[in-house]
This record gives sequence, structure tokens and C-alpha cells, in this order.
Amino acid sequence: MNFSFEIYCNFAVDFEWLAFQRFRLYRVQTKKMYFCDIKIDDDHELLIGNMGLYINVGDDGFRAARNGEYIDKSDLIEVVNASLNSERQFICVSRARRFGKSMAAKMLNAYYNHSCHSEALFQDLKITKSPSFLQHLNKYPVLYVDMTNFITRYRNSGDIVHHIQADILAELREAYPNVRYGANDDMLSVLYAIVQQAEPAKFIMIVDEWDAILRESNSDNEVERYVDFLRLLFKSGNSLSVFAGVYMTGILPIKKYNTQSALNNFEEYTMISPGEMAASFGFTDEEVSDLCDRNDMDKEQIRIWYDGYSIGDQKSIYNPLSVIRAVRRHYCESYWSNTGTYETVAHYIKMNYEGLKDDVLKLLAGDSCPVNTKNFQNDLNVINSKNDILTILIHLGYLSFDRDTNTCRIPNKEISIEFENAIEDTGWEVIAESLKQSEQLLQWTLAGETERVEAALGRIHSDNTSILQYNDENSLACVLTLAYYAAKNKYAMIRELPAGKGFADLVLVPRRNVDLPAIVLELKYDHSVQAAINQIKNNHYTDSLLDYVGEVVLVGVNYDKQSKKHQCEIERVIKES
Repeated sequence: MNFSFEIYCNFAVDFEWLAFQRFRLYRVQTKKMYFCDIKIDDDHELLIGNMGLYINVGDDGFRAARNGEYIDKSDLIEVVNASLNSERQFICVSRARRFGKSMAAKMLNAYYNHSCHSEALFQDLKITKSPSFLQHLNKYPVLYVDMTNFITRYRNSGDIVHHIQADILAELREAYPNVRYGANDDMLSVLYAIVQQAEPAKFIMIVDEWDAILRESNSDNEVERYVDFLRLLFKSGNSLSVFAGVYMTGILPIKKYNTQSALNNFEEYTMISPGEMAASFGFTDEEVSDLCDRNDMDKEQIRIWYDGYSIGDQKSIYNPLSVIRAVRRHYCESYWSNTGTYETVAHYIKMNYEGLKDDVLKLLAGDSCPVNTKNFQNDLNVINSKNDILTILIHLGYLSFDRDTNTCRIPNKEISIEFENAIEDTGWEVIAESLKQSEQLLQWTLAGETERVEAALGRIHSDNTSILQYNDENSLACVLTLAYYAAKNKYAMIRELPAGKGFADLVLVPRRNVDLPAIVLELKYDHSVQAAINQIKNNHYTDSLLDYVGEVVLVGVNYDKQSKKHQCEIERVIKES
């Protein structure tokens, strides 16, 4: 974008100061406001940095992030640097919402953009220790496209792909007016002409929310045109000559056709297979500890609410957006619904594919469920099995995936709330009612009201084992955990905790600052409630409460398979240090 203008000042100008200032230019011809940087070249001449809507958009986004509570994720830059101008130069990173996709894109744009002076933004970050830091810093023309903007502006236009190309081409032609190309050339041809005639460096292209059109379009033809556009742009013969690197972000991995990716030249990093980017997908335990220390925040509460994601080799990843909001407001609550509502979960679990209700019940009870993530076509509109739904929920951040066991689970309290809300809207009234009854059951247990506890356990068991094997021991343990579901707000609930000479079936340890006794529950089949109580005592299960001192409620439960009746015995003991 070649602007010609003069700067008039009635005071002495420090040119070094001027070189790091940002100016706004209003161009009458296009009726657009542009941002530009002033640079000083090797001959001490002033240059105007090109900053448009898509081309060299500047580093304001990352600059704003650095002015807030920023967690250093700059080591991602080293991974991308290693891919430039290689067979791995096309990268697609899919993460759930609220997991820093756009933040990473803004950081990369600020780093590569040759119209910026961004070194000061990175001077205290980890990337500066990399040998590649200065090699690629502000060395490339950057084409930055956020696909959600096109969805917002052209949703009902009938041809979003046409508008994407038209808008970007208009700016390219304005930015490089001396480049010769055909009037009907497509976007790749124009970029190729620019690289050949005007720029010594290839382009870096950053596509934020690349899959927005796939997720929000109701037209198969529009989706097909969009995928063809991406193929032409990134898989054609001139693509390697035009792009030094391409970095796409999205919620879903690249769509599959049959078993083949639509853009199989892309190196993909996902919630299921994050590779060397695993630590960049969220906040690590160490990062959250430092953040809590700096802001006088209770890390245990942060962990309960927002931890629990297992991403690649990182076994403790926190939801970044929620952590930052909790620290900023100094209060933990569910911030998930502010950016994405429970309807997403409700829509999918309503389908109840292949007994999905059973799995949701187990997930709510704290269990993990097996999942095969291999066959999902990465398309929200193509659902063929229960595994597809569970895989979608992993990509959307509603479930955590353990690649070592190929299982999924609800990661934390924030997401549990989303599932609870979704259950109320699914027509699964029995499960919803059981969750509501659990608060009363806890009160009766603490009060030692055995008859009410027996009746409640029997009712919850009977109501929910229609979708489980009624006499299966694991099913009863699962339902027992569901029955005490409300206790999660006050207790840490641990199934089969190693204790003394065996495993306690269910242990409830009061959370910090909660003035309630601990609870140890033992299940028996076709024995007696006294046998259950004796097992707790004789095997020293209270020893599992390592740091707890005080009153412990012992709960023995026996289930008679023939009568399908529950008996309950409750005693209280004192655990001393």
C-alpha cells in the first residue's frame, strides 16, 4: 500500500522515537482506515509499513495481550520456525474454544510481520533464547485472515468463497500496484506474481478459525467450494513458491473424505494428537501455580474448576480463558457458558447413539469411558456412531482424552456443570432427578438417618440401573457415586482409594475450608452392613485420609441381589494424627 504524505511538526522530532510510533491513515479512495508503522531503513530514510485488513495487519492484537496477564507460549514460534520452507510448512492446529487459538495466531503474526518492529514485545519471552529468533523476526509479508469475519459479513450472500477472494485480492492489488497480473487471476496466481516481481520473501499466511464455514454453513455446495478453494491455494504447484509457511487454526481437524484428509499436505496438531505442541494447548500446572502466586489466588480452587485436561504428554492442562477470568475477578465459577452454551452438549447426547446415556451416567459419576476417535470425519454434520459424538466432545473441550488408555472423561467442575445443564434439557428426567436428590442424600448420611439413606439409594439405583446391568458390582459403585454427586461441591470424591490392606470403595475428603467430617463408604453384596463396617475398621481404611484429622463417618452398604434391597449402617469414629 503506497501512501505519499508529509509530516508537519512545530517541534523538534526525534526520529528514533518516530520509528516506533503507529499512525492512522484514512484513504479517501477506499474509505478505509489503515494503521501503519514508521520504519527507518539502512539509509536512514523513513518508510511507511503497509498495514491493511488482511496484509500486514500489525501487532496490535499481541501488543494488547502483552499488556494484560500474559502466559508465555512463545516456544510455539520455534516449532513453526522449524517448519518454514520445508515439507512441513503447512500446519493446522485445532483446539477447543477458549484454548488460545487466536492468541497464538496474533503472536505469530506479530513475530513474522515485516511491517512491524516487534522485538520489544518478545524481549522477555522464551523464544528469544532460540537461535531461530532473530533469523525470522519481522522478515515476512503476512496474510492474516479470520474466517469468522467473513461468516459475519457474508453469511447470507450465497457465495462466501467469492467474497473471501474478492476482498483479499482488492487489498493485494492496492498494496502492490506495480505488480503485473491478469484481471481474472485467482488469489494464488496474484500472490505468485507478487512474490516473483515485488517481494524477496515468500508470504506467511495465518488463517484463524479456518473451519468456521464448515461449522456454520448450511450449504453442502458452499462447503465444497470452500474446501476446493483451500486445495487450490495450498496444494497447487505454485503454493510452495508463494508460502514460506501456512498456519491454520480451528476447532475441528481438517475434514476427511472417506479416510483421506481434504488437505493431506498439512501437518495436524489436535486435542487428540497435539505432538510437540501439547504444552501450548493450555496452561500447565507450573504456569497456573505462578499465576496464582502472583495474584494471591487459591490454586486448589483453580485446579478443581479448570484443570483435568490430558493433552498428549501433558497430563495436567487447564482451560486458559477460564483461569484468566477467575484470576482477574478473583472468583471461580463457570465461565464456559459465556462463550459457548450447554446446547452443544445437549444436542449430541440427545441422540443417545448406541447407549450413549450409559456413558454419560458413568462420566457424571467420575468414570472414564472408552472411545475410538479414528473414524470421525471431522464434520459436525456427519455423525455415525457414539464414538463420533464422544470424539466431537473431546475436540470441543467438553471431554478430556487419555491417549494411553483411549478413554475420555469429564475434566473438571466447570464442565460438569455444563453436563448437568445439558441433562436437564435432554428428557432424561430420571438422571436429572437423581442429581437433585443427591444433596439431600448427603445431608441424611451426615445426620445418620439410615432408613432414609437406604430408601434413597434404592430409589436412585432402581431408577438408573434400567440403563445399566442391575446386579453388576461396578454399576452399583457407579450409581453410588452418582447418588452422592452433589458432594463434589464440598468433598474430593475418590473411587477405590488404596487404603490400609485394600481399597476403600468410595472416600469423601472435605475440601479445604469445609467444616464437615470425612466419609468412607464400603459396598457389600449378599453379606451384611456390619461386615462392610468391619472391613473399613479391620483394614484401616481411614488411614487413606493422610492429612485429615477429626471425625469420620463410616457408611456400610449391603445390596441383596435377590430382594434388590439396600441395607445401610452408619457409625462415627475419630481419626487422630
